[in-house]
Amino acid sequence: MSSERVRVAILDDYQNVAFKFADWSSIQDRLVIDSFPDTTADEDVLVKRLQPYTIICAMRERTKFRASLLDRLPNLRFIATTGPYNAGIDVEHAKTKGIVVSGTGGKGNSTLEHIWALILATVRYIVVEDARTKASATPWQSTIPMGIAGKTLGLVGVGRLGSATGHIAKAFGMEVIGWSPNLTPERAEGAGVTFISTKEELLRRSDIVSIQMVLSERTYHMITAADLALMKPTAFFINTSRGPLVDERALVQVLQEKRIAGAGLDVFEEEPLPPDHPLRKLSNVTPSPHMGYVSDDNYEAFWGQTVENIAAFLDGRPTRVIGVKG
Repeated sequence: MSSERVRVAILDDYQNVAFKFADWSSIQDRLVIDSFPDTTADEDVLVKRLQPYTIICAMRERTKFRASLLDRLPNLRFIATTGPYNAGIDVEHAKTKGIVVSGTGGKGNSTLEHIWALILATVRYIVVEDARTKASATPWQSTIPMGIAGKTLGLVGVGRLGSATGHIAKAFGMEVIGWSPNLTPERAEGAGVTFISTKEELLRRSDIVSIQMVLSERTYHMITAADLALMKPTAFFINTSRGPLVDERALVQVLQEKRIAGAGLDVFEEEPLPPDHPLRKLSNVTPSPHMGYVSDDNYEAFWGQTVENIAAFLDGRPTRVIGVKG
């Protein structure tokens, strides 16, 4: 590339960690870098903001790069995304525009750790009691946690992450059952999970339901109002995968009417969650701001490899390029 400095936009770095977790010194004199930590879904705003940039650093799927946006960014030549893939980027269309997309690896087990942090915080009312203790509230105790030994964990999705979640559940003495559209008895047995033939049966039997599915057109709103109505009134619902897997309006209504015991949610239909969203105000919801992939180890991998990917692109040898299906 030419000796002129290349303009780089870092998007959605909420905690301004890009420079904390990576050493940019090897390429900094070749770049002009701007950071935009505020996420917007308004395409016109994005076009105005991003038009001058040759390189864009995308944090996971926080900003969506659909074909319509890519068509309006004539200077864009390289997207460096964190993670090995990004469903928010139309990679196939990017390729037709001559835009290279590279990803990164990760490090550690952040998502698995967060799943169990959220499950335990939810069923043991840790957040509720933390707030009451700090407020000097009386009485000294106000909730009765659900003991999970002997209870049933229902996994919607039994891939790598679901299997690992189930393995930990067994350490707590839980029964683990699983269902997904493509799960077979043989795969369930290999994962150490009891095969359940229908989603409805899993929801009826589970004391805790945890979703580990990839969002696609086929899985959008795969958990419906009718599905939620099948859950026990004492059951808890956990979602650390993607918000749109669940009909969020239906979930809000179920929680408002206290037809289930509660929910632990790390993901939402719209992120960041709007300030006036009802899920922010419900006492039977334990929310976290999509922290499942966030850890010091993961950020070191994300941003360290992002710097490597930008350097490789500048040198004309792109690396970790995300492929195109078909």
